Amino acid sequence: MMAQMSNKVPRTPRQAARRRFPIDRLLEPELFKALGDPTRARIFACLCKCSRDCAVTEIAPCCEVDLSVVSRHLSMMERSGLVESRREGRTVLYRVRYGELAARFRALGDAIEGCDPGAGSCGSSCACVDG
Repeated sequence: MMAQMSNKVPRTPRQAARRRFPIDRLLEPELFKALGDPTRARIFACLCKCSRDCAVTEIAPCCEVDLSVVSRHLSMMERSGLVESRREGRTVLYRVRYGELAARFRALGDAIEGCDPGAGSCGSSCACVDG
């Protein structure tokens, strides 16, 4: 009886909150927090458009803040998985994690779209339902 219950879509938000769905692991607060700050969003957009590894000194003019502030923002963005860094001598270069980010957002989009009851797909094969 319990196995049948796990394939049913929850009827209330309270029921949904008690269950773990794939969308729960895909909604990463740190990622959205990193993108939610206007300065970090500008830094991220600048790095995306630049399409290469960039040093903090190159990035700072994009957002008109001090180097130390840009460096702190980039560290937070690295922890969230938006960017990665590598050291070249005394210089730290940052780059966007294009493929990984695209895959994360694509999976989240698929999970959201798969739960749309208007699409007629919600049920045992829904991205929201375990199993």
